[in-house]
Amino acid sequence: MARYVVDVMPKPEILDPQGKAVHGALPRLGFAGVQDVRQGKRFEIELEGEASDELLAEVQRMAETLLSNPVIEDFAVHVEGDGVGGKHTA
Repeated sequence: MARYVVDVMPKPEILDPQGKAVHGALPRLGFAGVQDVRQGKRFEIELEGEASDELLAEVQRMAETLLSNPVIEDFAVHVEGDGVGGKHTA
């Protein structure tokens, strides 16, 4: 079984109200020095078979089609445990 991770984040130029709310709350809770917070989504996808370039490409298509909104979000896909994989920044 292959496990892939898809991390989806708002593009840098897109406002992130959830990240701003967390950023504002952290100092009130005693956490100083935080410069910025951006909030995103993480998907863990398990597929039959061993990790391969073909499966990586399939997960990238999933991310482009359903898991992210390419107009306002970027995503990165990697095999869990290796930290290396495809990255998409539209």
